[in-house]
Amino acid sequence: MLVLALGYPILVSGQLGVGWLALPVVLFIGISIIHDRVTRAWQRATRAVEFYEQGLARLEDRWAGNGKSGERFLDTSHPYALDLDLFGNGSLFELLCTAQTSAGQETLAAWLLQPARGSEIEARQRAVAELCPRLDLREEIAQLGADVPEGTDLHGLADWGAAPPVMLRPGIRVLASVLGGAAVVTLIGWGFLHWSGSPFMVVVFLEVLFAVTFRARVAKVINPVEQRGPDLLLLAGLLNWMERERFTASKLLELQQILVLAGVPPSMRLARLARLLDWLDARRNGFFAPFAALLLWTTQMAFAVERWRARTGPAIGLWVQLVGEFEALSSLATYAYENASDPFPEIAADGPCFRAEAVGHPLLPRKTCVMNDVNLGGDLRLLVISGSNMSGKSTLLRTVGVNTVLALAGAPVRARRLLLSPAAVGATLRIQDSLREGKSRFYAELVRVRQLVDLARGPLPLLFLLDELFQGTNSHDRRLGAEAVVSGLVKAGAIGLITTHDLALTHIAEHLGPCGTNVHFEDHFENGSMTFDYRMRAGVVQKSNALALMRAVGLDV
Repeated sequence: MLVLALGYPILVSGQLGVGWLALPVVLFIGISIIHDRVTRAWQRATRAVEFYEQGLARLEDRWAGNGKSGERFLDTSHPYALDLDLFGNGSLFELLCTAQTSAGQETLAAWLLQPARGSEIEARQRAVAELCPRLDLREEIAQLGADVPEGTDLHGLADWGAAPPVMLRPGIRVLASVLGGAAVVTLIGWGFLHWSGSPFMVVVFLEVLFAVTFRARVAKVINPVEQRGPDLLLLAGLLNWMERERFTASKLLELQQILVLAGVPPSMRLARLARLLDWLDARRNGFFAPFAALLLWTTQMAFAVERWRARTGPAIGLWVQLVGEFEALSSLATYAYENASDPFPEIAADGPCFRAEAVGHPLLPRKTCVMNDVNLGGDLRLLVISGSNMSGKSTLLRTVGVNTVLALAGAPVRARRLLLSPAAVGATLRIQDSLREGKSRFYAELVRVRQLVDLARGPLPLLFLLDELFQGTNSHDRRLGAEAVVSGLVKAGAIGLITTHDLALTHIAEHLGPCGTNVHFEDHFENGSMTFDYRMRAGVVQKSNALALMRAVGLDV
């Protein structure tokens, strides 16, 4: 409306100069700034609400299927990722991950997939313990990404920073500045000093020729980074958080020190680039666009962006890596905060060992999770677990495996107490056949077992979790093969658990002497239904309810 009101005295009656058109432009810019601030505040408030809603969902066991599944990190050939439900809906990764960037998610996934050594585990534990009570800080971090998509890929930003600069010759920059300045001067003279409009028209003509001539080169600078403004704001915000916080844990201080060595704080450098991109984007504003064209705004910003990249771009990759580690530690700290009764495990210097008091599966609701003691180490290297289907055998294997993964990543564990040594982990709980590759389940199991045998020869002792080993062959070959494999693993210094329905396999423990022992889970068949207490007991299971269950479903046996 203001533009229309000024139109007559400026364009028709000549009572006002052309310069008065700047008034509505200034007012529009001011209103746009206020609107942008209000929008950002609303987005931050919305993200804060989501942050707490997600936390409540985890506390109330409603989290499965609503978080980051991490399925892209799943490798079916990995020795335990599929077997222990590390990725996918309802997975350990989904329970743990609060990282907003792909770098944080990748770091957390790598920690789950690759056990750390003792000193690194303890360093992560101290860092997680320090971050654990800082709920307000985690809320602030969550709000940083209010206008950024989940899983923002900062690696593309790092690749752009490391790429060779697309240099524009200095003479072009000088010419662009001269033309832009001339356009401003001649416009002011025409609008306010009663100059002729001819000089202004000549300058505009020269600017058009300039823009057409150098358009392709400017586009090579601008296009790759133009859409990365929100990513830059997120990275700058995360780095600012890392820079200003006071830490005592050595892991956090080490990461922070790397940023300090960079001189000018990285968050300030990235904020400068983000501002350049905001200014570049201003050329799309309907009121500012004519002035941007006169100033050769896009070319000027292209020079500024290239100058920034030449000075700072190569460091982005390191910053992204550091942000990934901080986000992974923050994810573990969130888990520790929400599971305050879960302790950090003790890391044994000598091993192998896994000594747990009241250990349970962290993916099960706490109110229904049955806890058992598991003691492996020293002379005892093997538990042979017998019992019926659904009695808890496989769940115990997963319980041991998942808590080991948590422990070796630096997180708390679902147990009253856990002492373990660093170990490689291998499992056969979810071996699958492959029609496309022409591999039977038995063959796939053999390949996995061979993988575990190779792991047992590595620098870390192996913790193996074998579920119904070699069930795809006859009982004679199964017994001999299983006994040979397990005995070989134990002799190689490994510890582990093996489940079986076949009571003939329980003799493996006897053949190993003090290195092996039998335990079992019981079931009870009452009033036509099977019940379980999921309590592990010593010895071999003494009864089977299979025939009773067959009769209960109507089979004539």
